[in-house]
Amino acid sequence: MTRIPVCLAQTSNPSATPAHRPATGRLLPAVFVALALLAPVAARAQSSGADVYKAKCQMCHGADLKGNTPGGKMTHAQPLDSPEAIHKTDAEMIAVTRNGKEKMPAFAAKLSDAQIKSVIAYIRTLQKK
Repeated sequence: MTRIPVCLAQTSNPSATPAHRPATGRLLPAVFVALALLAPVAARAQSSGADVYKAKCQMCHGADLKGNTPGGKMTHAQPLDSPEAIHKTDAEMIAVTRNGKEKMPAFAAKLSDAQIKSVIAYIRTLQKK
């Protein structure tokens, strides 16, 4: 294996500094760090959906999706665990979340597209329980 100096400016005395170690010696720890940071991305997306749900949806739809909260009763929130809600496509759920429906407010100005998609994904996980 050919050793490539990391710092080409200091090639006159390779034993003088540790900068002349092979590039792979420094690259490998960086790869492990990158993998450790990227591994929980899916978990963070689900957590983000859970956080958005708790902050924006739970007050009406409830932690159990049934809509039996004071806010849900006042606005006649649709139970998200109902067959009707379960059979809606993600696109339909996203549209209702973005644009609102009946007494449900629109969230297009309050949530990003990524947040809306993550909250719909989170609702889907709750519907399967």
